Amino acid sequence: MGVAVSIPVYQESKEEFLATKLGYVVDLLQKGVNWSRKNSLWPMPFATACCGIELMATGASRYDIARFGAEVMRFTPRQCDLLIVAGRVAIKMMPVLQRVYMQMAEPKWVISMGACASTGGVFDTYAVVQGIDQFMPVDVYVPGCPPRPETLIEGVMAIQRIVENEGVKSSRERGRGLGLVIQPTVQINVEGPG
Repeated sequence: MGVAVSIPVYQESKEEFLATKLGYVVDLLQKGVNWSRKNSLWPMPFATACCGIELMATGASRYDIARFGAEVMRFTPRQCDLLIVAGRVAIKMMPVLQRVYMQMAEPKWVISMGACASTGGVFDTYAVVQGIDQFMPVDVYVPGCPPRPETLIEGVMAIQRIVENEGVKSSRERGRGLGLVIQPTVQINVEGPG
């Protein structure tokens, strides 16, 4: 003894079906664009001190930043989307750095590498900027004096995660930058046989 209940079947109209499929295609296209941008960051190096040597080591064969799609170091801001500020920035250099940042096309991201670019470090003098985040948005801080190449690679990977998860947003939408701080990697010494 059961009661028969008739459940009305929902009939999707042609317009709703097309809107659903179109939304799916747009979402898939957006994910594809984010994946492409994530794997093809073009850094603009702005190296002024010993952090620049670590930046060069990151691009060399041992650490090979090419594995992360960021090997195309360009020295013209119009072709770059990632500004890596490596080392201390003198007050006289700050207008040049701001001009380089303004010439970069959107979307663009900034990595502040080393204690000197982030806070001025040990150079707490009248001639050194005490943190570039006072003059431009910084998305990722890579600490260390100088930071190891592994830490810089982790900073690049943080930018990649931002692009993949949050999509592409202009620097105006991000405001003062994301301000993520990368934790330095821990190096483990392994003793050889003997």
